[in-house]
Amino acid sequence: MTKALDFRKLPDLIRRPIVTEKATRLLEDNKYTFEVSPKATKPEIKAAIEDLFDVSVIQINTTNPPRKKRRVGRFAGHRSQYKRAVVTLAPGDSITLFPEV
Repeated sequence: MTKALDFRKLPDLIRRPIVTEKATRLLEDNKYTFEVSPKATKPEIKAAIEDLFDVSVIQINTTNPPRKKRRVGRFAGHRSQYKRAVVTLAPGDSITLFPEV
């Protein structure tokens, strides 16, 4: 039995685009990297990207990077957990990450 998607919560799943050297290299292959909610599933991410940016998604690869240690004075802890999603778009579709002013 599949769970129905709640379309009101979809925009909250996508947190921000990730802009790193590797992510900008992937833009040449029409692949975009986003930080998403850790509990988001691939169908939810696909629906959110297609709804927000009006593009068609071919494939989604997700990864949960390991938590990094963070230290403030004598208190040790961890950075918050996040999930990274690499979204492959159909040929001809694109997302404007850096709008021209």
